[in-house]
Amino acid sequence: MTRLLLCTDLDRTLLPNGEAPESPGVRDRFAAVVARPELTLAYVSGRDLMLVEQAIEQYGIPRPDWVISDVGSRMYHWQLQGGWLESMAWQMEIACDWPGLSSWDILEAFTSIEGPILQGQDRQSKYKLSYFLPLGVDLVSLRQVMEARLMELQARSSWIYSFDEQAQMGLLDILPERATKLHAVEFLMHQLGLGSDSTVFAGDSGNDLPILVSSVPSVLVANAHPDVLKQAHEASRQRGTSQQLYLAQGHSLAMNGNYSAGILEGLVHFHPHTKTWIT
Repeated sequence: MTRLLLCTDLDRTLLPNGEAPESPGVRDRFAAVVARPELTLAYVSGRDLMLVEQAIEQYGIPRPDWVISDVGSRMYHWQLQGGWLESMAWQMEIACDWPGLSSWDILEAFTSIEGPILQGQDRQSKYKLSYFLPLGVDLVSLRQVMEARLMELQARSSWIYSFDEQAQMGLLDILPERATKLHAVEFLMHQLGLGSDSTVFAGDSGNDLPILVSSVPSVLVANAHPDVLKQAHEASRQRGTSQQLYLAQGHSLAMNGNYSAGILEGLVHFHPHTKTWIT
């Protein structure tokens, strides 16, 4: 039995909470595919675990085997007997980048910087500091100032920026350098003993770009913003990973390529034998 790991972002990738239409009945088809014993399902999201659970309930999507949450800074495994178990191995992996520090120490170093607006307490965690960025903020200058402060703390960090179209607001997450969706997926692959040839990732937004343009086979759903599509296409070409990136087209398997339809289309592209699971 060939084992597969399917990793997917939630908002506007699996969850149909964007403006594009969803293919009728596609969530039932998705649920049937991920219920197969040879497939391991992981949700990779900027949401925290509570909001992931909320999405599972609200949209009736399957409970995954793994959750990589908080933009890659936390990882959980579903235990049939005990519920969600956080991976301490992952916490130890990323803690090395912020030696003896937490997001509260990083916040203190940023207090005098004008422009960023701290998100709510529920959006912060030990290894994730999250801000709103109003339109017009000079991202280049802001990053220079923040990175200088991080260097003083000897904190190796990732800067994850995305744009919330509905709120018309920038979103910025400061994380340990290795606390990215890409490294988290690679860590999970190693934990499960699976390689890139047995893994597929699906995403739609700017904070998915590092993994979309990596060597991990990835699908960009058809409803992704044109700017993200353009960036992914150009970056994968420059990195020589174009063959690992699939752009869902729609009109495949009687589906439109948006949301979970795009995920299934990409799965079949990289693993043609799975077409029988859908049809």
